[in-house]
Amino acid sequence: MNETGKENEMNEGMAIETLAEVYPQLYLDPGREEKEAYRRVVLQGETPGSRDLSHFLGDPQDRSETVETPAGPVVVVSLRNRADYEIFVRCMMAAKEGPKAQIPASQGASTLVAFNWPRIYAHKRQFMEEQHAAGVTEPDWSAEFSRFISVPANYQDLLVVLSRGPYSNVSAAEAGQTADTWLETSYAIRKYHELTHVICRRLYPDRIEAVWDELVADAVGIYAALGHYDAALEKRCLGITGDRYTGGRLENYCGNAAQLAGPVSEMLGRFCGIIGEHPDAAPFDLIPVLQEYQECFHTMLP
Repeated sequence: MNETGKENEMNEGMAIETLAEVYPQLYLDPGREEKEAYRRVVLQGETPGSRDLSHFLGDPQDRSETVETPAGPVVVVSLRNRADYEIFVRCMMAAKEGPKAQIPASQGASTLVAFNWPRIYAHKRQFMEEQHAAGVTEPDWSAEFSRFISVPANYQDLLVVLSRGPYSNVSAAEAGQTADTWLETSYAIRKYHELTHVICRRLYPDRIEAVWDELVADAVGIYAALGHYDAALEKRCLGITGDRYTGGRLENYCGNAAQLAGPVSEMLGRFCGIIGEHPDAAPFDLIPVLQEYQECFHTMLP
């Protein structure tokens, strides 16, 4: 299925090695290094003394790609080993949270902002060359640096980091797929789910609501993975049987899952019709379509 924007820079098997060239804090072992070491690399652009990545297990199925979205480019990283996912996130967050920060077992995806020092250095080289070509013997890089970083997009990257596994802890049998197929389907759902959150937070910042956001993000993810929307699969992911809550993800986003199960189930049924009217839509194109029904969902709530 075609999607809005394009994906590029797909790397498999060497994802962590490739990413470490851009984000060198990955070379620092969070089990041994202190927060200050990460701060020097992340905030000051210091080069780590070692290029050792032995604290990662690595896997041939690790992936890294840049996805163009309506909210701008997003680097999507998928790591097969749960331990690698946790170490990766700890490394990327260590300058702020410290390397000993624990990643909850229930957390399978993270959205991070990362400094891209290679892009800063590339701009510095270009700036210095242009200044020297113009006859400026002592270019004011300090002033140019301040100007350059005044625009966050010039030096900040948005990363979505994904662990691999069955989506919402739904088994392959429950999803009606083979184990291998369900893992690939789960990856696609999780990827587009997280990207939808990124898009909604940037384009609809005044309309963020936990339960609604999950319904929209899951809808886009399921559609992207299957080529159509499957309300029955979504109910399994949320823990709804019929129109009753029987235990699942829904309670993570509200304090009254039992009361919301009916309205959510009804809205999912409406999603089938809404999405069915756009059979050739790219996944991200569904976001503004579904957002039009947020107020309709409000009228269903107890």
